[in-house]
Amino acid sequence: MLIKSMCTQRAGIMIQPKDTVRKSQFVIQSQYNQWMNQKLYTVCKEVPDETRKKDMGAFFHSIHGTLNHLLLGDRLWMGRFTDTEFQVESLDQELYNDFEALWKARNKTDTAINSWFDSLSESDLDQIIAFQAVVTQQTHRFRLADALTHFFHHQTHHRGQITTLLSQLGCDFGMTDMMWMPGIEIVNMTGG
Repeated sequence: MLIKSMCTQRAGIMIQPKDTVRKSQFVIQSQYNQWMNQKLYTVCKEVPDETRKKDMGAFFHSIHGTLNHLLLGDRLWMGRFTDTEFQVESLDQELYNDFEALWKARNKTDTAINSWFDSLSESDLDQIIAFQAVVTQQTHRFRLADALTHFFHHQTHHRGQITTLLSQLGCDFGMTDMMWMPGIEIVNMTGG
C-alpha cells in the first residue's frame, strides 16, 4: 500500500523530501540488475541441470534454488511497490523447476522492473509503503527509496552467492562490477 508523505520520521530523525535518493541511481541499479541476471543465466545454462540443482551448502541450497529465490523476492517486492500482491508460501518456494522457464520468467520480471522504474517520478521515492512481511507476519512501513535500496542490495547479495557457487564449479562469469556495465561510462565529454 502506498501512502503519500511530505516528510517522515525514521528512528527519531525527520527525513525531508530533499534528502531523497535520486531516481537516476535506481534506474542504473535496475539496468545493472538486468545485465547481471543475463550474464549469470548465460553461464548457468552451461551447467548441467543436476549440478545446478545440487545442494552446495548455500542458504537456498543450490544455484537453481538461489535463482528461484531471487525471482521470488523480486516479484514479492514489486508486488509491494505496485500494490499488486504476490502470494508466496515461503521464501524458499520453487516457482519454476525448469531452468528455461525460470530464465523466461526472469527476463519478463526484469523488463517489468525496468518499465516500472521508468514510470516513477522523483517525488514517488518519498511515498511510504506498508506491507505484511512473509517472515514476521507483521505490517512494516518504509519510505519507498529505502525499500528500493534494500531491493537492490538483496539482489546483489544473492547473486554474490551464485557467483561463489559458480566459482566453486570452475565457471567464468566475467566482470561483475557495475562500473563495467555497458553504457554506464561517460565516454565523450566536451567543454573546458
